[in-house]
Amino acid sequence: MGRRKLCRLALVAGLLLGAVAVRAEPGVTAGAVRVGMVNALSGPAAGLGSGMKAGVQAYFDRVNAAGGVNGRQLVLISRDDGYEPARSAAITQQMIDSGSIFALLGYVGTPTSRAAMPIVLRAEVPYLFPFTGAEALRSPVHRWVFNVRASYFDETEAMVERMTRDLGIERIALLMQDDSFGETVKGGLLGALHKRRMHILAEARIRRNSLEVAPAVEALHRAEPDAIFFVGTYKQLATAIKQARALGSKARFFTVSFIGTENFIAEAGADGDGVYISQVMPSPQDASQALIRDYRRDIAHADIGYTSLEGYVGAAVFVQALRQAGAEPTRANLINALEFLGADLGGFRVEFSPIDHQGSDAVFLTRIQAGKAMPVEAVD
Repeated sequence: MGRRKLCRLALVAGLLLGAVAVRAEPGVTAGAVRVGMVNALSGPAAGLGSGMKAGVQAYFDRVNAAGGVNGRQLVLISRDDGYEPARSAAITQQMIDSGSIFALLGYVGTPTSRAAMPIVLRAEVPYLFPFTGAEALRSPVHRWVFNVRASYFDETEAMVERMTRDLGIERIALLMQDDSFGETVKGGLLGALHKRRMHILAEARIRRNSLEVAPAVEALHRAEPDAIFFVGTYKQLATAIKQARALGSKARFFTVSFIGTENFIAEAGADGDGVYISQVMPSPQDASQALIRDYRRDIAHADIGYTSLEGYVGAAVFVQALRQAGAEPTRANLINALEFLGADLGGFRVEFSPIDHQGSDAVFLTRIQAGKAMPVEAVD
């Protein structure tokens, strides 16, 4: 056989092997890209998981209606972990072992993300834009993990600045979920207070997914704080505020974005008024931004809120990176695209680099007034 013919055969064989490799990329077929999501669709944090799912699905529907990405439809495979780390880890392992998902998107929570992370890092599966500001997902930078939102350290710094400079609050207590979520936010709070030569007045803890908060609230009430910084879920905060008010407490409540603003408002009713919440997304009511106009057109009215907006933004960033990953996307190409992605999504900017996998540092302060989250800009 001549040398030229051998070269041609080798080239054909190489192309065939390449085609097989492309077809073998998990979660990618000729007609679809399948994305996995494991988060809280039941239990006290269910509103967060359903909000993230609604936002992601709304953006996927928008893209699919326009022909998908390089001719492929985006398919979301969603499973419920009940905001329990062991369940999250088990379902994540099942999804990866099935070979049917390309990437993981929109998980909810710090403890659940920490449980899933070792699995996704071993398998080298993209773990994208979870609903958590935990430092463990940011430092050190992990090649396969990306965050679209500001960190809890960013949020606590902004909140403590508000408490101390604008409101003159000095006696700050902490009511926290007794797990890695609580510890992460506590770390940010301690750092922000230490910078101002302050400390936590009193601390009490509650169990994840439990509404038994009365002993903790009573313990903090005895310390007579001016403010209570809360770390937990929306049902827990609503219960804690009702019990604090029943005790006659005048303490103001502050919490970070994980609370799920709209879910909290619905749960707390009039008791929610006056609560400060830091946000990592622009207001879903601010139609002056193109991003919000698109989001409000695409999302079901009942799902409008900060949580579903965050899911929508995460899906938009994923789609931009997927387009840049090429006509035959691989997980590695997706990560390469993300590491050099900078995008204005219509008033909200996201930018990554190989040494910074957090897309945004933006924090917006809000306060609940008459059942609405109102921007906080001036001293009250």
